Amino acid sequence: MYVPRPNAMADAAIAAFLAHRAAGHLVTVGPDGIPDSTLLPLLVDGDRVLGHLARANEHWPRIGAGSPGLVVVTGADAYVSPSWYASKAEHGRVVPTWNYTEVHLRGPVTVHDDPDWVLDVVTRLTERHESGREHPWAVGDAPAAYLRGQLRAIVGVEVQVRSVEGKAKLSQNRSDADRLGVVAALRAEEAGAAHAVADDMERTLHD
Repeated sequence: MYVPRPNAMADAAIAAFLAHRAAGHLVTVGPDGIPDSTLLPLLVDGDRVLGHLARANEHWPRIGAGSPGLVVVTGADAYVSPSWYASKAEHGRVVPTWNYTEVHLRGPVTVHDDPDWVLDVVTRLTERHESGREHPWAVGDAPAAYLRGQLRAIVGVEVQVRSVEGKAKLSQNRSDADRLGVVAALRAEEAGAAHAVADDMERTLHD
């Protein structure tokens, strides 16, 4: 991933970003050289990324043991119009861009065709998303025979993370006046993602 110095995320920022993201794209390359990608619910557990794939998904049989993988975790993104920059009125030397935040995690991939391993991951994923609800659902709420059947329909996947890169492209190369203009304009947009990017930009203004 191309990461100019102003856009590089510190380790603490990457950890906070991942803590608030629940899914990512697993990308691998099959033996025929063709890339595969699947959006997965995921857990980041230390130096591992854990998730699961449908058994019917043709992606997982194409993952060789220990083959390299990439997990792409994205945040909010939005178009930035050059008309929002204060500097447009000063010299006009402005162009459109796109603001976004993204983290890449790379490492060897292991497929786990083991019901106990998969049950542990499914249980942890469920607890993550159900905790805090008024009436949380638990994996144990499902009938045991039904649960066994559902577990047979999925396989686990684990990425041993060897490298992490984070990029927050949030107009850090612009003046404070330009950045404030972008934040205000994004706040006026209807799309929720634009508002989330404005939130991200405001955090960088205070770094």
